[in-house]
Amino acid sequence: MEQKVITPEEKLQNLGFQLKEVRPSVGNYVSHVRVGNLIFTAGQGVDEFHGKLGRNLTLEEGYAAARQSMLNLLSVLKYELGDLSRVTRIIKLLGFVNCTEDFTDQPKVINGASDLLVEVFGDRGIHARSALGMAQLPNNTAVEIEMIVEVE
Repeated sequence: MEQKVITPEEKLQNLGFQLKEVRPSVGNYVSHVRVGNLIFTAGQGVDEFHGKLGRNLTLEEGYAAARQSMLNLLSVLKYELGDLSRVTRIIKLLGFVNCTEDFTDQPKVINGASDLLVEVFGDRGIHARSALGMAQLPNNTAVEIEMIVEVE
């Protein structure tokens, strides 16, 4: 008996997530650039979480902010590809965390995005990554993430 393949969109739905419309750019740039089979995204922050980790926000809130940032990025991919099944590999994430200078758990915050990618794409979602602390991010957003993705 043939087993039904669950699409990334169905996995997101099973996790209780729904992709939104692509957020408009707030400057002279685009949400992504495709070069051959690679997509380079602009950074995506979050509207739901503002403030600094280590002062206004907990580690758990930072993790949730990183998941939301990744959902915004997946919306960009869905817009470009029409179907997230066309993603062949998540190559790299660059995660920025708005935090106090003594906050050192940036990797644990960005795990919110990394964990979601593995939940949705399995082995195709395993990626290289950098997680950096920032003195400030645009609009006081808690997290901003950009990524490089390989597609069919």
